[in-house]
Amino acid sequence: MTEAVAGTGVWWPYLLVIVFGFLPSEIWRVLAVLLSRGLNEQSEILKWVRAVAITLLAGVIAKLLFSPSGALAIVPLAGRLSAILVGVAAFFATRRAIVGVLAGEAALIAVAWWAQANT
Repeated sequence: MTEAVAGTGVWWPYLLVIVFGFLPSEIWRVLAVLLSRGLNEQSEILKWVRAVAITLLAGVIAKLLFSPSGALAIVPLAGRLSAILVGVAAFFATRRAIVGVLAGEAALIAVAWWAQANT
């Protein structure tokens, strides 16, 4: 181990995560913010980008819903569907995405806990 890494003690994994995980992606985020100033939000290209992003998100949700892996596999399909419905209902009730995400996560955790307790 090099002196630089050895000198950081127990903090070296966090340093590696910051240097190799956070910083490379953060550079692109900052550049995106700087370059996006002045863009018309109603332009056709941004409508297309938004549509692609929503489609990718829907695909990830469908994969997690219909072919889960890992710990999510113990949750029955009805429980996963219920968690999504709770999240969507919370979003429409409050019009805040974070509320929908947190409500859906809480419902999924509750169903997973129930499923684990009953197996």
